[in-house]
Amino acid sequence: MLTLYGFDVSNYYNMLKLTMAHKGLEYQVVSIYPNQDPAFLAKSPMGKVPALETEDGMLVETNIIMEYLDARYPQNPLYPRDPYQLARVKELVKFIELYLELPARRCHPQAFFGTPVSDETRKDVKRALYKGMEGLSRIAEFSPYVAGDRFSAADIMFLYAVDLAAAVAHKLFDMDLLDLAPGAKELMAKLNQLETVKQIAAERKEAQVAFSKYIAGLQK
Repeated sequence: MLTLYGFDVSNYYNMLKLTMAHKGLEYQVVSIYPNQDPAFLAKSPMGKVPALETEDGMLVETNIIMEYLDARYPQNPLYPRDPYQLARVKELVKFIELYLELPARRCHPQAFFGTPVSDETRKDVKRALYKGMEGLSRIAEFSPYVAGDRFSAADIMFLYAVDLAAAVAHKLFDMDLLDLAPGAKELMAKLNQLETVKQIAAERKEAQVAFSKYIAGLQK
């Protein structure tokens, strides 16, 4: 039995929840926040989540886990088998993470938790998000999915990374990030109408109260 470690507010954790739901996989959950407890470090070497326990051992890093699950459980594939198309999906996943998710994360403290970041950071992030979304408009297809006409791992990364980046852009810069890539807004709406995505969103909302208390405790 697969065991998923993490918590429902984490976008990376939710990427794996959607991956496993899409593939119809059964798994058990260990609800846990990132921590440095030696017992957890033995499973996740940086104390980060998500982490996945498999029959062969532990795996960390969301992209790697998604690729493992797709190779190990080939039903409802999220990665193409053609070498070039496979590389294209991996390219899009990495592009979205590097140029949208990670820059936006630098402003999460202010956008979501009310902890100000420096003006320099805000300026850098605004520029990075603008360039990243324009870049995505050039590399993605949005016909209707990120990589073409089939739902893929790129759509899962898009859903759970670009939504937060768009929220940061709206809250801090009054910028509609999705407008910068034709087709992005329509795809985001389409993905959010999936029943599994709605269920994950409901679980995320329910977990938000406990997570807010956890963050408040860290800030004391």
